[in-house]
Amino acid sequence: MGVVAELLLVRHGQSLANVAFPTADKDELLEAEVSGRDAEVPLTEYGRAQAAALGEWIGDRPEDELPQVVITSPYLRARETWRIAAEKSGVALPEPTTDDRLVDRLLGDLEMLTRAAVTQRFPDEAQRRAEAGEYRYTPPGGESFADIEVRLGSFLDDLHRNHDGQRVIVVAHDAVVLMMRAVIEELSWDEVLEAERSAGSVRNASLSRFVEVDGRLKLAYYNSVDHLPPV
Repeated sequence: MGVVAELLLVRHGQSLANVAFPTADKDELLEAEVSGRDAEVPLTEYGRAQAAALGEWIGDRPEDELPQVVITSPYLRARETWRIAAEKSGVALPEPTTDDRLVDRLLGDLEMLTRAAVTQRFPDEAQRRAEAGEYRYTPPGGESFADIEVRLGSFLDDLHRNHDGQRVIVVAHDAVVLMMRAVIEELSWDEVLEAERSAGSVRNASLSRFVEVDGRLKLAYYNSVDHLPPV
């Protein structure tokens, strides 16, 4: 099997949920100031500015470093991040496709619930989570981090097979970026947690770049936000 020449992972820009849920959880509210399905949560104004900055960064790259393939999560916040970035870049870029394997972690019955709401409606979940461990814990109707690792392994196999030697951008979610490292670098869960501790949580509109070296992908940098405007 071949391997892509470059894989640039981008987390979507700041979304309304990224602002609303931390506030609601801090105040122990039962509802956050965002509604609808997780897949349809929009970007904030700052998230759109982050996407524009991403586009400017892409537009400043030499022609032989521009992406040849763009694949996004089907979720609105990822698709909009790329749409804005592509428009702002000022250069010709490939039309994006979507892949369902790039969705955010599926939380099932817990989707779009604050911590307080989960505690009230699903009082046994904290114990289930503690017993299973974070890697194996599966929310009711949702998926575990182990499940995410499996679907991303499948995605990467297809990516290398279909786009051998090409430069690829993937626009998705923090869980996808984090677990993509686990798949590519063959990290244990403890090593995944250490990577998160050392570099912090995957930031909105951050860049994580892998390049091909001797037939394998090697991490060049991770969770970089040097291209973004100040908050």
